[in-house]
Amino acid sequence: MQKYNTSGSKKLYEDTCSYLVDGVSSSFHKAAVEEYPICMNYAKGSKMYDVDGNEYIDYVGGFGPMILGYANDSLNRAVKDQLERGSHFSTLTPSLAQLSKKLCDIIPCAEMVSFQSSGTEANMHVFRVARAFTGKQKIVKFEGQYHGWADEQKITISASKLEDLGDLSSPSRLFGTAGQRQETCDDIIITPWNNLETMRELLEKNAHEIAAVITEPYMCDEGPIMPQPGYLEGLRKLTEEYGVLLIFDEVITGFRLALGGAQEYFGVTPDLSVFGKAIAGGFSLSMVCGKKEIMKVGHPSGTFNATPVAVAAALETIRQLETPGTYEKFQALGDRLANGLTETGKKFGVKIYATANRSICQLQTGIDYPVKDFRDCLANVDYSLYNQLFLRMTEYGIRITSARGRLYLSTAHTEADIDQTIAVFEQILSEIK
Repeated sequence: MQKYNTSGSKKLYEDTCSYLVDGVSSSFHKAAVEEYPICMNYAKGSKMYDVDGNEYIDYVGGFGPMILGYANDSLNRAVKDQLERGSHFSTLTPSLAQLSKKLCDIIPCAEMVSFQSSGTEANMHVFRVARAFTGKQKIVKFEGQYHGWADEQKITISASKLEDLGDLSSPSRLFGTAGQRQETCDDIIITPWNNLETMRELLEKNAHEIAAVITEPYMCDEGPIMPQPGYLEGLRKLTEEYGVLLIFDEVITGFRLALGGAQEYFGVTPDLSVFGKAIAGGFSLSMVCGKKEIMKVGHPSGTFNATPVAVAAALETIRQLETPGTYEKFQALGDRLANGLTETGKKFGVKIYATANRSICQLQTGIDYPVKDFRDCLANVDYSLYNQLFLRMTEYGIRITSARGRLYLSTAHTEADIDQTIAVFEQILSEIK
């Protein structure tokens, strides 16, 4: 195996920095540990191709949306057909009515839906709905969980060291964006995840002013971290006991763990839920769904909410995901990848924890056990080694996310992709050792 020459990417990035802030359109598009991002020219299936002609097996998946892979033929046809009829109407359409009913049929909590364009917008809307319904203002969120980049949402989503998080009894509020108005976050309460005792104490003291608890049901943005056995069930019971709404942020987990999301996968139904990313197979669409009496208090606005093109893409994405055996195939491929990474780590004496849950896989370094929360991650995961692997795997044609440790599968991935990935991983560990 030879390392890729990516000089074309470097030049294009350096030129673009003169005209585009940071040279990329999102902070997600260039990792902090990269000198320059790999500039892509096109993609098909599970592969991407850069401006230098190099081929990459991709596990980034556009940070989640590309659940059918890139340039899926049937999805492209559905979108092209809609484009011939019009791209944007700002009115009800038969396809929108069809999609709305379909989502209510397949998602456990969904008695009614509303649409937005991004996960950030959907989370902003669900905060409003929860407050309008309960008449209370405060929202509980968990350390290390990401619910969008708005001022009120982007709090304690990451930390450089464990000490930054403060005591368990009074966690720190961490702000990470220049210009962020801290006053807008006065109604956000931070608490550690996977800890029912702490949650009970918090609700006992503050339930009278808390509208909702929002959580990733499977913590993916930092980690990834699975809920402890009984945690989601306990969270559901506590919120009901104290009269607080439970919101699942399924922007990442929606459609990836099951057609009905993590709530179907884990068998726990929230009051409200937010979906995005994979809902439309790469097109911009998000939604809030939940109990009818709650949903009716909120009236979302937005020029580009549920455009006919995004709706067509969502209907086709769901149609393909409904194919019998889809999620079983995800699990089989994920297990093949996770087992291969784990065994390779053992071969070279490198601590690796890898596992798969349907189309979401995880890779963490420096540990060989599942962490329980964000604090456990910061204390024990070897982020330096992981980012070294991230850079090396890119050099050999494998794209994974930096720092976060999550790898996304698509319906386009194959056993050959997995085996090639494991071979590259073995090559890199042999070089490191």
